[in-house]
This record gives sequence, C-alpha cells and structure tokens, in this order.
Amino acid sequence: MPTSSQVSGAARELRVVRATREAEDVLSFALADPTGADLPAWTPGAHIDVRLTAELSRQYSLCGDPADRRHWRIAVLLEQPGRGGSRYLHERVTTGSLLSVGAPRNNFPLIEADRYEFIAGGIGITPLLPMIAAVHANGADWQLHYGGRLRERMAFLPELAAYAARVRVHPEAELGLLPLAEILGAAADGAAVYCCGPEPLLKAVEQVHGGRAAGTLHVERFHAKEIETNPAADGGFEVVLNSTGAVVPVLAGQSILAALTRAGLDVPSSCLEGTCATCETTVLAGEVDHRDSVLTEDEQAAGRTMMLCVSRARSPRLVLDM
Repeated sequence: MPTSSQVSGAARELRVVRATREAEDVLSFALADPTGADLPAWTPGAHIDVRLTAELSRQYSLCGDPADRRHWRIAVLLEQPGRGGSRYLHERVTTGSLLSVGAPRNNFPLIEADRYEFIAGGIGITPLLPMIAAVHANGADWQLHYGGRLRERMAFLPELAAYAARVRVHPEAELGLLPLAEILGAAADGAAVYCCGPEPLLKAVEQVHGGRAAGTLHVERFHAKEIETNPAADGGFEVVLNSTGAVVPVLAGQSILAALTRAGLDVPSSCLEGTCATCETTVLAGEVDHRDSVLTEDEQAAGRTMMLCVSRARSPRLVLDM
C-alpha cells in the first residue's frame, strides 16, 4: 500500500536559508535551491508537499511572495498532539537543513472579485497572506478577520499591521469567538469569502454562509472533514484503465489507490485522506462516491474527477483516464 512519503510532482532538494519564530509555537522556513536557481512559479493559495522522512510527508501552504522566484516560505504550527510532522520541523530542521519538496499545487485558487472577505483561524492565515497582498496590490476592496485562541500564538501580526484597519485581529481569550454572523451578514452580496483554519471554524462559516450565491465561499482544510459515507458503496467494484483497457478489482474496504498500487501502478499520492489532491484523477464513466475534502459540491456532482485515496464507486465499474 502506498505511504504518505510519495511526494507529488518532481521533488527537489531545497535548503532552509532562514528559520524565523513568527509567534509562540510557529516557525517559518524560507527555502531556496542550493544552486541559486529560480524556483517554479506559483499562485496565491498554492501548497507544497514536504518529505520529512521516508515515512513522513506533509503539505504546507506557500505564504511568501509569488514574485520572489528565489525563495519559498512556509509556516508550521507545533501541534499538540500532532502526527509528527510539525514536531520534526520544529525540533530537527534549522538554517542549512535540506528538505525534499514537491512542485506547487493549487486547490485553493484566488478568483477575481470586487470584494473579498478573508477569515483565518490560527495557522490558517498562511494561504491567505499572498492572497491579501495580491488583492491589495490590485486595489480591490477587502477585509481580514483573523481569529486565534491567544494573541501571542497568532503568526504574522507585525506583517499584517501594515494593512492597518483592513485587518481585524480577534484573539478568543480577549474578544471571544469570531462573530461570523456579523462578518458574513455585513459582506456585500457576491463578495468572495476565503476561509482557512480548524475544522470547527470551517463548518461554522459554511453553516452561516448558507444559501448565499454559489461559488462565493472558498475554504481550505488542513485535515479531512467528517463525511457521512454511503455503506452501499463500501463493497467491491472494478476500475478500468482507459489507456490499456486493464481491469483492476477493488476489494471491499480497499482504496482504489491501494488496489492500483497492488496491481503494479505507480500513482502519485501524499496525504491519503482526501485533502491534498495529489491523486486526483479524471473519471470517464461510472458513478463516484466522493469522500474527499477538496472538491466543491458542484464539482462532486459533476463527477469528472475523483480522489483515488478515499473516494469509491456507486456503480459496479469506473473508467479512469489512466
């Protein structure tokens, strides 16, 4: 079965040229090519896979300046308890360390809009930083509502201070929870709402946002959301590889990714929980039982792609563009 060490894209060795304390338990790392070469271009909302050990890979949002082709910046919260990735970076990685890093991918793209409402919870500020810089430079109307449990644990406050009144800092210990009903109630119709943070915040934003115009709410999850699965889709089925016509059986309780790997295919993957989109694959025929945390409801209803690591089939057979 594949492990989370399978980093997407062409992995490259990058050197940590700067490690900076951004807040209590938050470190940022500036990465550069050891030869001084330019790094691949990226757009606000993109993330990279970072391979920490043979068995440990994590995804981190790029939070620097896309115009800076010599450096990438990520920021990492020390999670207590965590799964090991943040502790590894905080305790074992420093200036001069080499990290194996995959190519940037963007599942959280910034759309054009006249008005933006950005809502961040804790380390969820990271993908929003380059978005804010971009819309501000373009002269768009925007506001950031930045929540966290404690002010001292909220990263990049000095950087955000340059935007003055457009940034509303809301430490829970001082002001309580973010007033989402007030924030979204005051947002102009059609405003693009971007939110990243812990799952309770995302669920609350989705609930309060409710029936506003489709396509105006954009969220990014660091971990898989809770999904009510369809027991009828837990059984076995078949996948057909369109390029060769090969038929691969997928057993009950087995992921498509695991079945394809067992059949000898090298399928890019990373998170194994439906959050990073590394294994996203085009579906040519069949009905998908979507269990990912990346695709929107409209994208899932269209059924054009699926995440092989978690999603299954509602039909006896799926035909994949592989």
